[in-house]
Amino acid sequence: MNTKELMKIALELAGFDEEPFDTTISHPGEGIKRILIGVDMETPELMLAKELDYDLVVSHHPKADDSVIHFHEVMDIQIDRMVDFGVPINKAQKALSKKQKTVEIGMHVSNYDRVSAAAKLLDSPYMNIHLPADYIGEKFMQEYLNKEFENKPKVKIKEIIEAIETLDVYQKSLAKPVVRCGGPEDYAGRIAVLFAGGTNGGAEVYKAYFEAGVGTIVAMHAPEEVIKEVRDQNIGNIIVAGHMPSDSIGLNAIIKAWEEQGMMVTKISGIL
Repeated sequence: MNTKELMKIALELAGFDEEPFDTTISHPGEGIKRILIGVDMETPELMLAKELDYDLVVSHHPKADDSVIHFHEVMDIQIDRMVDFGVPINKAQKALSKKQKTVEIGMHVSNYDRVSAAAKLLDSPYMNIHLPADYIGEKFMQEYLNKEFENKPKVKIKEIIEAIETLDVYQKSLAKPVVRCGGPEDYAGRIAVLFAGGTNGGAEVYKAYFEAGVGTIVAMHAPEEVIKEVRDQNIGNIIVAGHMPSDSIGLNAIIKAWEEQGMMVTKISGIL
């Protein structure tokens, strides 16, 4: 198989017609049989793959070229997610805009060529798959929690934690799910799983969800400033499920699909 065919499999699993801004093939390759994949794969991992005769290196997090410079644009998908939970579209856009601009400024000055240049010098096929994997993970977790608690309107935070911890990837993780806002005995209310959309949307996005009727947000990670503002305003609950295990859900689905096509895939760098 080639990199384009492997990318197509990942996109189809997520229900995407084309590559989102944070998902790219930086150095294409043909005749791929052995894949080395991880959450963060840069020049050291490219050299390791070359030494161990892998045909392709796949990173989850964007590390090169367009996936870095245009990373902020993929955050627009968060607007659709907010609308799904009852946030007016104009309010959703404004809530996201501050964090989106911060991300754009940060990425604009980044050394976007560093990893892709190494891949080309080593002639090592290299690609990254970000939003499709996160979207698969988000959809899985939302459906899982909805099913677990569909007939339990008074579910408590501790029960959500317990439900997450029964999943295999979270049992394997050293970083366990934690409550960052709220307490174990607090009622959860409506649950929103926010795994996809580039990165955390910031305090204004969380506030928009809570004002729309969401009681608990389940996230991969949440910055300290967001946690502090939600705590100070006492407006909702935040559960941080864990970054590496949450990323692993979608990545493992993609890996399974590749293996069904005859690929030999080795997981490193955070994938559980």
